Amino acid sequence: MSLSSEPAVAESRHKPIPRRYWIWLGGVTLSLLGSQMMAFGMTWVAAVWGGAFAGAVLTAVNLPRVALLLFGGALADRVGAWRVMITSDFAMAGAALVLGSAVLVLGVQPYLLLGIALVIGILDAFYLPSSGSMPRRLVTGEPLARAMSARQVVGQLATFAGPSAGGLLVATAGLATVAFVNAGTYVVMAVILVGLRPRSAPPTPPPPAGAGVRSAVDGLRVAWSDPVLRSALGLIAATAAFLLPVSGLLIPLLATQRGWNADLGGVLAATIALGVVAVAVTVTTAGPIRRPGLAAVGGLALAAAGVLGLVAAPAAAAAITAAAVVGIGSGLFTAHVGPLILGGAPSTHLARVQSVLVLAQSLPLLLTNNALGSVSDLFDAGVALTACAAFLLVAATLGARSPALRRATLAIAR
Repeated sequence: MSLSSEPAVAESRHKPIPRRYWIWLGGVTLSLLGSQMMAFGMTWVAAVWGGAFAGAVLTAVNLPRVALLLFGGALADRVGAWRVMITSDFAMAGAALVLGSAVLVLGVQPYLLLGIALVIGILDAFYLPSSGSMPRRLVTGEPLARAMSARQVVGQLATFAGPSAGGLLVATAGLATVAFVNAGTYVVMAVILVGLRPRSAPPTPPPPAGAGVRSAVDGLRVAWSDPVLRSALGLIAATAAFLLPVSGLLIPLLATQRGWNADLGGVLAATIALGVVAVAVTVTTAGPIRRPGLAAVGGLALAAAGVLGLVAAPAAAAAITAAAVVGIGSGLFTAHVGPLILGGAPSTHLARVQSVLVLAQSLPLLLTNNALGSVSDLFDAGVALTACAAFLLVAATLGARSPALRRATLAIAR
């Protein structure tokens, strides 16, 4: 990864984000809303057959996604991210239309939910690495960090609005309508991608025999061989393992065990999300900190302190304050580590490095959600949160000791 000088970063700080990026982000916003609505609708109707079946539906999405991610990244780098995304969007629209039509004819059936879950997981494995590389393909230089922060704002807002809209729609019009609406959002996204797609691209030579698997795992080799990517992805894995479960799993458990009402649990989770959004908006408008590695490490340590604050909070006001600290720390981390990884990836391996990034986020979470839930049952949620804070502080300390992270700037690798 090449390192740029700080004056060069300062000179480009006010460079505008290209209009093409905002058009793409508008399509992403609509697509994310549709996906969140669909996910909530599927989980809601699956719960009729019990929690075990609802968990099976989620597993049917996650397993093929994790298993095929490396191949999805390799395919995108091989045939082109634009082609993979356009094909996946149209395929997802077709699958949603089939689901909606089948529900109208047959009603909501378990095998339909499992089938569409598998399709979503497979298509996500190919779509996510390509989509993750898009900011780098549309934005160059320092604006990349601001562009990615804007993408983060969109993601958080979709997470807020999507489930509510999905719940309202599935309650009033049924799962079939949710599926048709979701299909429409994918068609719009595909049309936007067709319009933005570059009209010319250099020809790609055919791969040698047996190169498929080697190409798929080559993202792992690139990520491991670069000290900045290796350290940053290690922090991503630690965050996925011990920070993401705080909001989604441990805060509801903590609220239940301490006799707090459900409203307070929701306020705490929302406060964390708002803290992330606040930092993302600030970075989008004012630009990132010049030493993103140090900013990411500092954000991780701040989030760990906030998690400890949740454990020690004697009352609602203190818990909300601690949740805000968690959100701000999380926002500092994600707003700086993401551009560091995407900017440091070689242009020949953009999607493959993104597939490694998604793996680093997905695999630890699959393990620690179960482990932390068991710790909460054996002891209490405070013990699980304390363990999360301890591991996050260890990760932040190791990150601060990395010379590559301390020196890293937001340069673009060639």
